[in-house]
Amino acid sequence: MTGHERFRFGTAEALREKVRALGLELPFAEDIGPLLRPGAIAGRTVPNRLAVHPMEGADAGPDGAPGELTFRRYRRFAAGGAGLIWFEAAAVVETGRSNTHQLLVRPANLAAFKNLVAETREAAARTAGPGPVLVLQLTHAGRFAKRNGKPAPVAAQRNPHLDPLLKTDAEFPLISDSELDRLQAGFVEAAEIAVEAGFDGVDLKACHGYLVGELLAARARSESRYGGPLENRARFLLETAGRIKKRLPASLLAVRLGVCDGVPSPHGFGGSADDPERPDLAEAAFVVRGLRDRGLDLLNVTLGIPAYKPYLGRPFDRPAVGNPLPAEHPLASVARLIRAVSALQGQFPDLPVVGTGYSWLRRYFPNVAAGAVGTGRIFMAGLGRLAFAYPDFAADLRDKGALDSRKICLACSHCSELLRAGRPAGCVVRDSEAYRVS
Repeated sequence: MTGHERFRFGTAEALREKVRALGLELPFAEDIGPLLRPGAIAGRTVPNRLAVHPMEGADAGPDGAPGELTFRRYRRFAAGGAGLIWFEAAAVVETGRSNTHQLLVRPANLAAFKNLVAETREAAARTAGPGPVLVLQLTHAGRFAKRNGKPAPVAAQRNPHLDPLLKTDAEFPLISDSELDRLQAGFVEAAEIAVEAGFDGVDLKACHGYLVGELLAARARSESRYGGPLENRARFLLETAGRIKKRLPASLLAVRLGVCDGVPSPHGFGGSADDPERPDLAEAAFVVRGLRDRGLDLLNVTLGIPAYKPYLGRPFDRPAVGNPLPAEHPLASVARLIRAVSALQGQFPDLPVVGTGYSWLRRYFPNVAAGAVGTGRIFMAGLGRLAFAYPDFAADLRDKGALDSRKICLACSHCSELLRAGRPAGCVVRDSEAYRVS
């Protein structure tokens, strides 16, 4: 029997009672004031402790330049008042795109990205208070890369748990060390373009099974500078981060790190030997220390691989088509996320860490997030799917002190289904004029 249940909590006390009944612990504060206080990231002021997470919209042009819906989305986020806008994953090379409408950072798209940043800042300037910090996520889709809508995997290792997801033959090539050497330069060039476009900094995406995250798990990659022991598996991320910081010392260096991908050992990263879904943060802490030594300014922590076990990072009411219900309550998934983020923040108290796992909590997320921020468990709370549905969530918390239940994400997974289909992704429930599932 599954332990999964839909969200049916009419009061905060009913939610807290369920948390207790499940033997879980979530921070909870009646006062949401900690979320509205300013903070500092490497000398930059964030007006509050609320962030928009990187959620891909799959609405770029074929050339990778941001499209009309891209501009619309970030204008809405900016007007919505969040202190940090973490722009979605943008590929650094054509062969690293996850779909034909993913953003692509290249010299020819510089002007379009400049316009995107300018319009985002202009939309924020029309609201009260200082504007948000803007970070662009840089990525290579790795084993989840596609060309012309078909799988074109660029994987780091053979993986019996993930290879069946590719729907391609078993002899797809692994990326070579020399290709990885060149790809480091591609990330550095993309970072330079992003900063020239006006972003405050860049994020190296090292999570969710994409290439940089998969390298962290590449124990089976033998006779490679980028595989086997942890110092080799972390090499690409650490060396690339160091090169970017050296080239762009005044810009923010961020990493979104998947600290436990849920894949059984020896093919996964960050899971306990007896339970791949239970984070063992020893390797993640090694990586974070290495990143700190190379100038890391901001860390965003996540779990899971959406194509494999989506509930680890995105607890839901309804799974995406083709995915089963998990054998755990969504609150267990939420609590795991919050524990993992809090544990790393505790190990690195001077490093701003952005927390994950709040969207499923609906109108009670501010109480849980304020409990985490107020007790030092995280620096900021990030929202992904909820921001798709409710881009002005931060402004409503600031101006009204509460969320509007009519705007909140229902965790229905339709946005994920759109993205998997390569269609423009957004909230089909709250923003049906722009998005729909047919």
